[in-house]
Amino acid sequence: MRPSKRDELVRKSLAVFYRDGFHATGMDTLVAETGISKTTMFKHFRTKDDLILAVLRYRDETFRNWFLRRLYERDLSPRKKLLAVFDILKEWFEEPGFKGCIFIKASAEFQDPVHPAYAQSTEHKRLLLSALRSLAEKAGAREADLLARQILLLKEGAIVAAQMGFDPDPSGAAKNAAAVLIDAHIPEN
Repeated sequence: MRPSKRDELVRKSLAVFYRDGFHATGMDTLVAETGISKTTMFKHFRTKDDLILAVLRYRDETFRNWFLRRLYERDLSPRKKLLAVFDILKEWFEEPGFKGCIFIKASAEFQDPVHPAYAQSTEHKRLLLSALRSLAEKAGAREADLLARQILLLKEGAIVAAQMGFDPDPSGAAKNAAAVLIDAHIPEN
């Protein structure tokens, strides 16, 4: 099935926003870069903010699907899957065109907690935290919520370090730190 103009606009806009940022990208740039007319854009999205929200929702769905699929297709115990999070991050960091996390970028550009872009970015991180908490619980962590939050913080720090390029192996460093935390929270079986 051929994607609709709306879907095409969302996918193409994601690439532009990811590369250039939200505030720096005007509608004229989106028209030029996506090849979709302003009339068509405004037919599907009343405002640029509506388009941004659709882009963030699309990225949330595609990234979480990819990330969790990569995690769960590994035949590992829940404990080892918590560490595999960082191997999957490394895969992402090594992709051509990696420029960090669009949700971190969105929350920096839209800092009002009630702005839909900020709220969607927060929801993305909350959903990832929930998946990590579920893994920590399955692994028998004494304080599953705390361990999940700690792993998420390591994950987010590794993303920033990879995007900024100041660490030669941010996913590896974060994985080593996570191993210490996992050992402290989950008894060896």
